[in-house]
Amino acid sequence: MQNALSEKLKNYKPSQQAIQLVHQTPILLLVGPTGAGKDSLKEKLLETGKFHHIVSHTTRRPRVNHGILEKDGEDYHFIDKTKAEKLLDDQSMIEAKVYSDNLYGTSVSEIQKAHDEGKIAMTDIEVQGVAEYKELDPSVMAVFLLPPDFETWQQRLQKRYGEVVDFEDFKLRLQTALDELEELLNTNYYVAVINDDLEQTYQQIIEVVESADHKSQSDPAAREVAKKLKEDIREYLDNI
Repeated sequence: MQNALSEKLKNYKPSQQAIQLVHQTPILLLVGPTGAGKDSLKEKLLETGKFHHIVSHTTRRPRVNHGILEKDGEDYHFIDKTKAEKLLDDQSMIEAKVYSDNLYGTSVSEIQKAHDEGKIAMTDIEVQGVAEYKELDPSVMAVFLLPPDFETWQQRLQKRYGEVVDFEDFKLRLQTALDELEELLNTNYYVAVINDDLEQTYQQIIEVVESADHKSQSDPAAREVAKKLKEDIREYLDNI
């Protein structure tokens, strides 16, 4: 089944109607390693009433975040691989990709909701999904959230997942973060923002959304933090 999904994704393209919808709807994509603070920022942005949270589809099982089990239709639309194949066959997805052996994607219907509500469609997403959105419409906004440093990031991960963490899963998260940072530093898709203080981060996101060029003056400094974080992750992986 996984091979069937991967084969469909190789040649998948949304319909022309879906592409037109993306061009007609303001979209904000939040990217960053696990523990960068995407969930907290989403909640604060949603409080403004100007954003529609895109509920993504995934084939992975619900998991516990901050002691609470994820809810279907609220955190994700949890689907099986048969349903995922049908959505792809019907061109009902804007973008989709396999991440950690599971499919993640955005449905056309979620973007349509934002469009009809006159709101900015917003979600957190993996770097592969950003690339797909940017191919459809380069004006899609993508913000890459960064922890201020490696030590703070590790503290956040420990707080989120607790003392008992599967070692292989932890290494996978570090490697995934490396890949994400490479994408940030090697493309022009993103505005980089350091998420040290939630209120300041929120203000920077609003600046990106409301400015004519969707940029931030803090981007160069944030990219330097990204370079240091990449070096620290590599050093850590080399020594374990």
